[in-house]
Amino acid sequence: MALQPCKQLNGKFDAKMENSIQNKVYADKKIWFSMWFLGAIVTFGVAFFPMFYRLIEGRNKHFQHETELEKQVTESLKSQGKKVPATSEHLTKMNSKAWTASIILVVPVFVIVYLLSRDLLVHERNQDVFLASAFPERMFMPQTIPIKTYAVISIITLGVGVVYWLYKVVNLYNAHYKAELQVDKEVNKLMEEEKTDGHMQGT
Repeated sequence: MALQPCKQLNGKFDAKMENSIQNKVYADKKIWFSMWFLGAIVTFGVAFFPMFYRLIEGRNKHFQHETELEKQVTESLKSQGKKVPATSEHLTKMNSKAWTASIILVVPVFVIVYLLSRDLLVHERNQDVFLASAFPERMFMPQTIPIKTYAVISIITLGVGVVYWLYKVVNLYNAHYKAELQVDKEVNKLMEEEKTDGHMQGT
């Protein structure tokens, strides 16, 4: 199940958060695996280079955006005198160009796919803990990623299964990006609710 709020809430966005979400839409560009895979077949694998670059770069930009979002939530809670949750551990930025160039050696492909899977899993778990701490009355659900299963399939098929693993990774990131838009909206709504409750209690 993709990371998503327990329920959808509607509300107006403040200018700062709306601008943040607009930047997220721009940064989180989906990758259509079928298009790139067919392109790789036609170009004898050359198309895999820009595909991996976009996937890794998208991962970097998304995680950076989430870091900024956490800062906004923390600042908002501080301004209201609320308890500030511990900031989640931020994942190291991957060198998009270096990793992409390395796939010419083939073996790094398996490493990249593993790292992308692991990092998304860690990212969602960290985000879940942070959001649950910031908004304990709400529940956010991270998706599961059976990394061991994909690894076994790749080994049994003598490496061919990594194509399926890559396909799943692309879809998992696409699903995460889509769900994150709703999570951002939910977080913004909850922040507004916190502000409103704080003003009411202060009067």
